[in-house]
Amino acid sequence: MHPAFGLGTRDGGKMKAYGELSREELLALKSQLTAEYEDAKGKGLSLDMSRGKPSIAQLEMSNDFLDALNSGSLMKAEDGVDVRNYGDMDGIPEAKKLMGDLMGVPAENVIVCGNSSLAIMYDTVSRSYTHGVMGSTPWCRLENVKFLCPVPGYDRHFAVTQHFGIEMINIPMTPQGPDMDLVEKLVAEDESVKGIWCVPKYSNPQGYTYSADTVKRFAALRPAAKDFRIFWDNAYAVHDLFEDRGDELEDILSLCAQAGNPDMVYEFCSTSKITYAGAGIAAVASSPANLADLKKSMTLQTIGYDKVNQLRHVRYFKNLDGIRNHMKKHAAWMWPKFEAVLKVLDRELGGLGIGEWTRPNGGYFISFDAMEGCAKAIVAKCREAGMVLTGAGATFPYGKDPKDSNIRIAPSFPTPEDMEKAADLFVLCVKLISVEKLLEQKDA
Repeated sequence: MHPAFGLGTRDGGKMKAYGELSREELLALKSQLTAEYEDAKGKGLSLDMSRGKPSIAQLEMSNDFLDALNSGSLMKAEDGVDVRNYGDMDGIPEAKKLMGDLMGVPAENVIVCGNSSLAIMYDTVSRSYTHGVMGSTPWCRLENVKFLCPVPGYDRHFAVTQHFGIEMINIPMTPQGPDMDLVEKLVAEDESVKGIWCVPKYSNPQGYTYSADTVKRFAALRPAAKDFRIFWDNAYAVHDLFEDRGDELEDILSLCAQAGNPDMVYEFCSTSKITYAGAGIAAVASSPANLADLKKSMTLQTIGYDKVNQLRHVRYFKNLDGIRNHMKKHAAWMWPKFEAVLKVLDRELGGLGIGEWTRPNGGYFISFDAMEGCAKAIVAKCREAGMVLTGAGATFPYGKDPKDSNIRIAPSFPTPEDMEKAADLFVLCVKLISVEKLLEQKDA
């Protein structure tokens, strides 16, 4: 426990929130926290929690994956196509089934592409921008094009739409998913709203999973724009942290079809955080009409994606059960890191009134909300002491968090021991910046 944890914060044995402290108590607390911070800076720490990268240990869990094929392997897919040659442009049948099962959709609704789902998403936005969606006016010819962005959200999603000059509109997130009242209103009333970014299971960064009611409301949207599309990035479909509990997500493709909106959604997934981040396979699922539209340009981009890698994945995992068993090994490595962070946050910040954080059942992140106006200063303070975090504001379009409060914590890459050191430094910086903010308010 940090010495400053109890300084001036207890009243009759009960924790006293920082906001209840007098100016004199805050000054004394700042003095002690500053001394602790200077001591931490002197340790020469080098910690990285900037991105949700798999750790080296997680990558090594898949080393035998490289042995699934060798020079003596039969290099034919189940339909007889030689995977070393051209053919099966939209993926070998067994890979389409594996990725379809991963998303919970039929194989015929799937195209298996290269190693990156983000690349498919980029291409889909780019295609819509230059050539339109299923015969509609290309977005580049329209005066206004808008995307809805649940916030906080995934920075790379926002970077894609910003790259094409698409206006992004913040949609507040709730534990049940995006604010659907606002989504329904904007989609129905504004024809320039062409899409929405979604990470529906274990959302980045909060770890929320969209409720059944939220998914049904998505499927029942009545957009003013006929080329409106939901970009459903199901990145964490099998990334549960616990064997005894995990979130369930409704299948949006079937719900859209039932609601009379079969073409309204593109669903994306990959094995990037299952096998190798640089050598996985990625897929898109959608209606037959959407897939036919996508393939018009895909056939110009490539004569075929890496079917050898597709076959390697199928031979290694065999089926969805094989993937789930493999993910249990990931969970056993990941959960102690999440636990290390949450333990320190609970112990050091619980009851102080200077931060709130999520407790996800899966995914790769913990979302932390500091006092308003403190996130950038906390991230900068951490960096000065040797710990790199995702930049404050990155979880909002244009890098602008209106409250300057959200910080994304990525526990995956450091070791559990380094993760606890990082959490200790993080809460120290949160306390110090919060005290400085409260003193500013009192002086004002």
